[in-house]
Amino acid sequence: MKPSIRPIQSKSDRKRFVAFLWKIYENDPYWAPPLRMDRMRLIDQEKNPFYQHADCQLFLAENNGEIVGRIAAIINHRHNEVHDDKVGFFGFFESINDQDVANALFDTAADWLRERGCDTMRGPFNPSVNDEIGLLVEGFDSSPVVMMTYNPRYYIDLIENYGFFKAKDLYAYLLVHDKTITPKLERVQAAVRERHQVTLRNIDLKNLQRDIGIVKELYNKAWAKNWGAVPMTDEEIDYLGEDLKQIIKPFPDFAFIAYSKGVPVGFALCVPDINQVLKKNKSGRLIPGIFYLLTGMKKIDLVRILVLGVIPEYQRRGIDAVMYYEIAERARTKYKIKAGEASWVLEDNVMMNRAAELMNGERYKTYRVYDYKL
Repeated sequence: MKPSIRPIQSKSDRKRFVAFLWKIYENDPYWAPPLRMDRMRLIDQEKNPFYQHADCQLFLAENNGEIVGRIAAIINHRHNEVHDDKVGFFGFFESINDQDVANALFDTAADWLRERGCDTMRGPFNPSVNDEIGLLVEGFDSSPVVMMTYNPRYYIDLIENYGFFKAKDLYAYLLVHDKTITPKLERVQAAVRERHQVTLRNIDLKNLQRDIGIVKELYNKAWAKNWGAVPMTDEEIDYLGEDLKQIIKPFPDFAFIAYSKGVPVGFALCVPDINQVLKKNKSGRLIPGIFYLLTGMKKIDLVRILVLGVIPEYQRRGIDAVMYYEIAERARTKYKIKAGEASWVLEDNVMMNRAAELMNGERYKTYRVYDYKL
């Protein structure tokens, strides 16, 4: 039975939009329930600065008054300006295992984007390249780490049966300390430190605004040529910084700036995998979520290498190897962290894939971004 699709605007409908996650995943042993409050903030078009340069419409699919699916149609104007594209995005896609429901959702998003001049629908982006993107297509035997997507395996068929085709694959590598610090990495990073006078400085939370300015410049330079990259605005950097500040506080040595001869040239940010803790918070409510976070942070044994990059003019000098080495050493000696996930890495990012392989990283998850011609 073809569902009815309706656009939503009200706060009560946004709550239903978020709550639908629990219908799809509540019995999935690998799912890590997010905090409902965080999901509401992510789609809040008044407070999330991403929507200052993007248009977004949320839709719910219903059968006889029961929600059976959801989707968002998104136009990121900054993306299209930077890449000279006419691309629209779909995101926040969830559906029961029913091709008719999925088709109706994709038809609705496609029509909305087509009416606004887009020639391609790409996704999933939730809602942008600087948030959670991609569909999990390989690696369903473990939970997602923080800020990475997760979905049922049948979503692959729902999306590909509609006519989507692969645009790009993104990899996640598992790095285990005992295998990561190889004699070769030891030698390389020591030589690079000496040759290029590399020093590292932790982000100073007491002078966060100063350091955020340095990080913004480094980030937008280092990732400028990445596929799909869109420079973050000052407002987006500040918004993200406030969120990450709370996560970084217990692990201050996992956010640092790399200098070469006193010049800032790179940046690394790792975040503890709070999904290990939030898995216990089945309801997704703030309470008891906060309790689990406060009591469980020291038990976390994995970090996600969320950001690690060097500005173009200092690339191919091995400075990234120094940062990887330092992360592994700090994880082992200061926090008793056993492993890290480097994610996500573009399939055709030769340098980053080689770096992961140099450290004996296991490519254990693959995420896919799809395109559909409108």
